[in-house]
Amino acid sequence: MGSELPTPADTVATLGEFGLIRRVTEGRLQPATTLLGPGDDAAVVAADDGRVVATTDVLVENVHFRLDWSTPEQVGRKAAAVNMADVAAMGAMPTALLVGLGCPADTPADVADQLISGMWKEAASAGAGIIGGDMVTADNLVISITALGNLAGRDPVTRSGAQVGDVLAVRGRLGWAAAGLAVLGRGFRSPVAVVGAQRVPEPPYAAGPQAAAAGATAMIDVSDGLLADIGHIATASGVAIDVRTELLVVHQRLIDVASALGADPRHWVLTGGEDHALAATFPEPAAVPADWQTIGTVRAGSGVTVDGRPYEGSSGWEHWQ
Repeated sequence: MGSELPTPADTVATLGEFGLIRRVTEGRLQPATTLLGPGDDAAVVAADDGRVVATTDVLVENVHFRLDWSTPEQVGRKAAAVNMADVAAMGAMPTALLVGLGCPADTPADVADQLISGMWKEAASAGAGIIGGDMVTADNLVISITALGNLAGRDPVTRSGAQVGDVLAVRGRLGWAAAGLAVLGRGFRSPVAVVGAQRVPEPPYAAGPQAAAAGATAMIDVSDGLLADIGHIATASGVAIDVRTELLVVHQRLIDVASALGADPRHWVLTGGEDHALAATFPEPAAVPADWQTIGTVRAGSGVTVDGRPYEGSSGWEHWQ
């Protein structure tokens, strides 16, 4: 839309709540798990074994995303991805999303179109659909998404099942989103690969059920940083977890970006959030599925160490600090 001001016909206020809902839902295809989609007081979603995994996240403009750094479609994809990654971390596959959208009345309708389009694209990539939600007036852009998932008869993989002697493994990118944030924070827009990782994460959705089927004892979505998030597993399970840096793969692209910015790429890998990789513990090395990377061990004790020692500095993102 360039620098042109939107005309009244371009805004969400002119369309109205229900006009906007119709605009972003009509003609969309739903997965087979959606028995009743948008248009009624509530949706109906199939649950194979009577259990539904449910999770929710809230994303706030200028806290979780910036529209001068990302397109609305990229923001929509990210909003959907961060929720569906939590479903995958329970060992389930995402089936449905409920979307809450708050925005100012003068928000261009095209922005809402792109946001929801991004959500639909990301949902479809995981086999899920958008089944309903709500839209309200707000002072700035706020997105709240509830994601539902299907365990397909398996027990959920929680944070509390890690046992002494287990091995720790990860699946997905680590450090890429943190590198992209560092690049964007310096006012640059390239390298595209790392900037893109900050704008749109790529959670390995299918790896969650894969890990569950392989006998994972505990699992978590790496949203706030590897060390911070496996710390939740350690606390919930009453164990200690040690990460071995010689087992971590630091991609050459991260090394190059860190060199240019005077940063430590290993710090991004250990503490950077928003990649939404999965970290899980397994009872033995042979149980770790293909494409997962073993990076540590579970021991008696408490807390998280790196190469046997406490990590110096922040272990990841925390709100209100």
